[in-house]
Amino acid sequence: MKIAIGTKNRAKIQAVKNVFGADADIIGIDVPSGVSEQPFSDEETITGAINRAKEAIVKTSRPIGIGLEGGVTETPFGLILCNWGAIVVEGEQKPFIAGGARILLPEVISERLRKGEELGPVMAEFCKKENVRSHEGAIGIFTNGRINRDDMFTHVVKILKGQLEYEIMQKKSSY
Repeated sequence: MKIAIGTKNRAKIQAVKNVFGADADIIGIDVPSGVSEQPFSDEETITGAINRAKEAIVKTSRPIGIGLEGGVTETPFGLILCNWGAIVVEGEQKPFIAGGARILLPEVISERLRKGEELGPVMAEFCKKENVRSHEGAIGIFTNGRINRDDMFTHVVKILKGQLEYEIMQKKSSY
């Protein structure tokens, strides 16, 4: 199975490898999300994931594209970390989408995001670590390492693959 993932982010690529395994031919490619650097709603984060999946197919001519996007969404309880994924199959109109773990962000982080900063650099400064987004991510920091960014996106990719498998089974049974 030839898969293109619309990112060069190590954690996101690892998540796809975790789910599709060594038999899959997976490449990561930098593509634009078509949304804000810091998506600020579920809708914007979903759109970014779909755009990345579609663009990965366009740029690589592979039959399957996956987009994974992290964002935040405002709730009555505060700003919540969200993450979404999309899988697009060449020739199919409708992408499969899935969301994953969510946690309330500390107000000290939320305030900076509301002022227009992006979570990755804010977390790097907050933790005094470089490239947090490619390793444990905010989810890893704020869950004391119980779940990291690989785990979070692996969960989303499992849901995406399951939807794809279900669709394939439905098409086969309708013949």
